[in-house]
Amino acid sequence: MTAECCQNKKANEELGYTAEFLKVIAEENRLKILCLLQKQEMCVCEIQEYFDLPQNLISHHLKVLKDMELVNSRKEGTKVMYSIDKKTLEKYHSLLSHYINNN
Repeated sequence: MTAECCQNKKANEELGYTAEFLKVIAEENRLKILCLLQKQEMCVCEIQEYFDLPQNLISHHLKVLKDMELVNSRKEGTKVMYSIDKKTLEKYHSLLSHYINNN
């Protein structure tokens, strides 16, 4: 018997997206960055104040989050400002809820 979440191509793709999302946020520093960005838009130098990590590693984590469309960026002078992409987070929340709540 095949589970409902695996019965068609679309369901399998959604399962893959959800698994990839979980891999990305399973990294503790990325989850902390998302937590920080919930409150306000920040640049790398502001985010770095909350970590004992070099700036290039913070930038790497931001790139991974941006590649998953979990954060947006915009230039402000010489700084790049990062913010949560709420629409994408809602999408992943909905997908994850499907598997957990079996809706």
